[in-house]
Amino acid sequence: MESDSLAFASSQESLGVLLGLVRSEIVRAMEAELAALGADLRFTQFLILKRLARLGPMTASELARSVELDGGAMTRQLDQLERKGYLRRCPHEQDRRALRIELTDAGNALWQQLTDCNERVLSAAQRSLTGAERRHLHDYLSRVLHALRAKD
Repeated sequence: MESDSLAFASSQESLGVLLGLVRSEIVRAMEAELAALGADLRFTQFLILKRLARLGPMTASELARSVELDGGAMTRQLDQLERKGYLRRCPHEQDRRALRIELTDAGNALWQQLTDCNERVLSAAQRSLTGAERRHLHDYLSRVLHALRAKD
């Protein structure tokens, strides 16, 4: 019994390491795809463009929460993306103190190219899984995330 408990504890510890390694490899593969495309972007900048393309304009603080960045880091990323012409800060319609972040035409055009990169990386990451296994993996990870975010 005790050896089962130790094996379980060991597998629990390695789950965090495994998840971290999977994320690192996805980031590495995505940045390689971006470089091959000639897009001068880091993974975090890709995530920002993805959120804006999929969810539409939002405030910097909403965007920071959605990509898990602090305010200072988000400001730096937004400055870089704005200099590249991929997004703009516009006055918020309901709150004149706030700004909305939105993609420019160039940002939308870039996102159309990046969509294929994203799909290639995620497909390659799951190529050894059957369709059912992919669905199970998604379900398991969603449940783990929900459990971690749940308030006791």
